[in-house]
Amino acid sequence: MGALGQGLAAPKQDRSRATRRRLLEAAVSCLAEHGWAGSTVSVVAERAGVSRGAAQHHFPTREDLFTAAVEYVAEERSTALRALGPAGPTRRREVVEAVVALYTGTLFRAALHLWVAASDEEQLRPRVTELEARVGREAHRMTVELLGADESVPGVRETVQGLLDMARGLGLATLLTDDTQRRNRVVAQWARILETALG
Repeated sequence: MGALGQGLAAPKQDRSRATRRRLLEAAVSCLAEHGWAGSTVSVVAERAGVSRGAAQHHFPTREDLFTAAVEYVAEERSTALRALGPAGPTRRREVVEAVVALYTGTLFRAALHLWVAASDEEQLRPRVTELEARVGREAHRMTVELLGADESVPGVRETVQGLLDMARGLGLATLLTDDTQRRNRVVAQWARILETALG
């Protein structure tokens, strides 16, 4: 292929990547707003500004689209968390706040709708179970890294997992009410717990 042919291929690939990204972002926002029942490939394609055919070119099934969307946004959030860098003792509250933010936004709401759908839909369940295990492992690994935690010390692994479980619980509470004041108190307490547990 000549230089001209290569030049034409690059913009096409860029457009394809941009279309895919728009579909993934639209899928997460649709899922968060309308749940599984209200989120179809057609609805997502319309929100993303692409044809249904283009959506199905990238994601042949509804399950492909929504599991890829939740995974994509989870990876984006992981990248943002990694950018915080290791916290050390003086920045642990910032890490707790960032971990809680993972479970109190649009991504968590979308993931929750996907989990509920997977509990009823046989073809979706194994994909969501595998995705959640992978995202959960990555969240745990990243939290350990950000906190500078040494999991060889007894109790540290469970403390980090407790932080993640607490953050998920706060995310569930936030679905129904704005619980900002209580959440801030809980975050402050968890930062103190981590100071004691991690030294």
